[in-house]
Amino acid sequence: MNIVRENIDELSALIRVTVNADDYGKAVDAALHNYKKKANIPGFRPGMVPIGIIRKMFGKSVVAEESYRTATQLCFNYIKENNINAIGDVMPSEKQEELDFENQTEFEFLFEIGIAPEINLSLTKRDNVKHYQIEITDDMRESYKANFRRRFGELADVEVIEKDEAVTATLENEDIKAEEAYVGLISLKEEIRNKFAGKKVGDSMEINIEEIYPSEQQRASVLKMKKEELKDLKPEFNLTITRIRRFVEPEINEELLTKAFPGGEVKSMDDFGKFVDAQITAELNKESALRFEIDFREFLIKKAKMDLPGDFLKRWVYNINEGKYTMEQIEKDFPQFLDMMRWDLIRAHYAKELEINVTEEEVLAEAKEFTRQQFAQYGMAGVGDDMLNDYAKSVLGNKEENRRLHDKVLDSKVISLLSQKVAVKETPISIEDFGKLFENN
Repeated sequence: MNIVRENIDELSALIRVTVNADDYGKAVDAALHNYKKKANIPGFRPGMVPIGIIRKMFGKSVVAEESYRTATQLCFNYIKENNINAIGDVMPSEKQEELDFENQTEFEFLFEIGIAPEINLSLTKRDNVKHYQIEITDDMRESYKANFRRRFGELADVEVIEKDEAVTATLENEDIKAEEAYVGLISLKEEIRNKFAGKKVGDSMEINIEEIYPSEQQRASVLKMKKEELKDLKPEFNLTITRIRRFVEPEINEELLTKAFPGGEVKSMDDFGKFVDAQITAELNKESALRFEIDFREFLIKKAKMDLPGDFLKRWVYNINEGKYTMEQIEKDFPQFLDMMRWDLIRAHYAKELEINVTEEEVLAEAKEFTRQQFAQYGMAGVGDDMLNDYAKSVLGNKEENRRLHDKVLDSKVISLLSQKVAVKETPISIEDFGKLFENN
């Protein structure tokens, strides 16, 4: 066994690993005996094929596999023992010559590695990064209040249909009668919904049930029938309105505040105004924090001025994706990929230097926040902690999501500590201008 390193340039190197039978022989023998146990060859009972025949049939491929495996492991060991900060993975070199695994016993394998540059950032208070303070607008306040009113809205009985009310009706034809049938006008096509406009409780109208309930499952449920029974059902029905309900949003007053805040934390309209601003500010602060992390990462990447082994990394990305992307496609997004690699190196460097660790509890908390946001997007605010906890754990069961959330926590911790070394400039900004900052990201 012999290992020689040849520098291609400052950021990549060739590792020549020479192995002989003393290095891989035992592994070859073990693999061949394993073949012997499993071989199913005519004329021999299972497991009784002579090892000589096994060696003749499989020896060449086994020697190739085990010698390469041995050389690869020796290369990894060499990198570790020599504290080489490799980037990407070890790759077989394009300079590799063809080897004769049938007649030779000594083989030289060539591997190429990328080498991460040293990171030497000098951060001082002369460096400054903006932290945006998004200004609250009256439109934001009105939007929040509208959502607040909807949360406490209720269905109230009314006499006349205007547009999107919830209707309860009796459906009847010569074959069947269904009472307490629910018709959600908001879900109907506009031309069908318009036919209900101006109708009152007690009014009747002819309808096509397939237009009101487009799916078989809906019709079967409303009519209390089996799907297969719908086949011979005539779609013409008489619909008699028995109840009309409209979603009514309450006025924001002290009576509503007493209902909404039973603990008395918001008692007056003045208190509510302050509460609204505090809630909006909390959400805007999350957006500002996200932008600050993006900007601070970009600041560190530019300040580090790291060169990376571009040619090596392009081939590495191509190889690990097994041809899913062409070199032209990789080239297109390569600058962003290099910045991602630069940030990974910076983060790993300072996580080690500053002894930053991420705990399972921190990752779980991040997963719960991610889950809470997912629920909120579907209008499910105020989900219980037990449900959040269960869903968060299911998210963490996905290895990619687990790694993403772990890295997100580590990003925040590294940035939080490093930002203390520079001047953070609080900068007011309008929501419109803040949105423009993301147009190129």
